[in-house]
Amino acid sequence: MTIVWKVDPDAANLTDDPGIREAGLRIKRGETVAFPTETVYGLGANALSNEAVQKIFEAKGRPGDNPLIVHISDRVQLKDLVLSVPREAEVLMDAFWPGPLTIVFPASGRVADKVTAGLPTVAVRMPDHPVARALIEAAGVPIAAPSANRSGRPSPTTAAHVLEDLTGRIAGILDGGATGVGVESTVVDATVRPLTILRPGGVTREQLVACVGEVESDAALTTPDAKPKAPGMKYRHYAPKAPVYLVTGDCERVRRFVRQAKAEGKAVGVLTTAEHRDAYPDADFVAVAGRRTDLATVAHGLYDALRAFDSRALDVIFSETFERAGIGEAIMNRLNKAAAHRVL
Repeated sequence: MTIVWKVDPDAANLTDDPGIREAGLRIKRGETVAFPTETVYGLGANALSNEAVQKIFEAKGRPGDNPLIVHISDRVQLKDLVLSVPREAEVLMDAFWPGPLTIVFPASGRVADKVTAGLPTVAVRMPDHPVARALIEAAGVPIAAPSANRSGRPSPTTAAHVLEDLTGRIAGILDGGATGVGVESTVVDATVRPLTILRPGGVTREQLVACVGEVESDAALTTPDAKPKAPGMKYRHYAPKAPVYLVTGDCERVRRFVRQAKAEGKAVGVLTTAEHRDAYPDADFVAVAGRRTDLATVAHGLYDALRAFDSRALDVIFSETFERAGIGEAIMNRLNKAAAHRVL
């Protein structure tokens, strides 16, 4: 049975909230609890226990070579988890913690082996969500947490999404309402020079460059078979049940593929934005992710839109594409994973 604890993220003294206290005890006992962050809902377990962390992999059906992010509530906790903190990492922490930025450090060996997937590094972040930080404090341990969804599915941005995927598979869910950013944290490797983006996310490349200068991209962003150093870098992710194809070009080009699929007798979905809501009259279902004039709204609504397709019996989904600038880089990274890199 999966318990749901309703929590008001704006309440004072959240560490005294009965639901958070109970959830913290569950984490201490080696159980798994889902909780909101400013990006998506995470599925948390004691990061220091291999037995507890194994329950995350079992609940999600997640491959064991996919490392996890460790969540902390105070920078003091970092000392036990890492061997050293490079100067550039200090700069990034000052600028973006708490927030949607994960930093990869040389691991001290304190966290469970299953968290690092055998790598000599550990990924750490401090979430900018009061419920998440209150849970970490109540648990008294750092919390390892990937997104709280079945592996390969779109990440959850509401407690209802978590229930849809994991009910009966985890101990509980802290329901703190919908998340804000909508796509996961940016992951930056601080063990190499120049610093390297392992996964684009809520902190943009432009923001990172403004802080530390030159920033590179990891080969795994474009080479699917590369050994992942960060979550979400391998395997098909974020995907609805029907196959997704990304379509470059304008609406007319998308319409052409829709008409072709309809002529083949297929039920067709289209992922679009508010500006093009009425541009696809031949489609069986149209999901709107946000506004093209404000890509932050697309990031916020992307996973909800991808999940909406599963409410219909569709054979194929065509998605518009976006400029790879700012948060658009993270949006296109997630869409490419959802489409298994199928581009028309």
